[in-house]
Amino acid sequence: MQSGITQCAMWGSTTTDFIAAAGAAGYDVVELMLAGTGELTTSTDAAGLAAIRQQAADAGVSIFSVAMLHASATPVQGGDAQATCLEELAAGLEVAKALGASNTLLTLGRIAPDLYYDVAYANAVDTLQKLGPIAEAAGVDVAIEFVWNGFLFSPMEMRRFLDEVNHPRIGFYFDPGNMAIFNVPQHWVRIVGHHTKKVHLKDWTGGGQNGKWTALQEGDVDFPAVMAELRAIGYDGPLVSEVEPALASLEDTLAAMKRIAAL
Repeated sequence: MQSGITQCAMWGSTTTDFIAAAGAAGYDVVELMLAGTGELTTSTDAAGLAAIRQQAADAGVSIFSVAMLHASATPVQGGDAQATCLEELAAGLEVAKALGASNTLLTLGRIAPDLYYDVAYANAVDTLQKLGPIAEAAGVDVAIEFVWNGFLFSPMEMRRFLDEVNHPRIGFYFDPGNMAIFNVPQHWVRIVGHHTKKVHLKDWTGGGQNGKWTALQEGDVDFPAVMAELRAIGYDGPLVSEVEPALASLEDTLAAMKRIAAL
């Protein structure tokens, strides 16, 4: 399996510096952050995108994914926000295509007191059903990541959600660290199964306010069980670090990822 790293783990780094650091540390692939401001936005022109792609090639890494953090509207919102969301995500897919990425990362938005769970669920399914053909036209997958947003807290619910969306370009971005506080991470792999598009690696120890992120293999995630389930569903894509450099150097994290990949 290839080893990758996502830009959000390099807190405060520019896209250029991040790519250079990832290449120097020996990673194979990178996941870039598409934000509202900075070096990489939906306003970055073709020449700018080509330059970023060339920077990656020069550093010896390929851009396999783009985290779509730029959208002002989210899939759980309805009404006029849905049209805005689709427009913004379509622009993000075009950026990913121009960079040569085969995948995008998407979080679905946050439940709020005035946004009821069942309404948010229906909005998100409808939005992603509309996004599927756009992703297909771009030739880029959309992988939904479970995050601490009060939404889709169960692997059975995530599977049901993606079954209802029912598009081959829309799937799941598995991150064992994100669910270790609430669930057993390897259960998600088996239950969500074929919907799994990509895999982040983080580790976590403890529960509630006493919990914290750790370096890989220093927390509570059962990586042998996680890897066994990933192999059982036939996953052979990259493993992508989201470990903060403050927890472990890029080189130490890469060594841990190689140990995990060999489990």
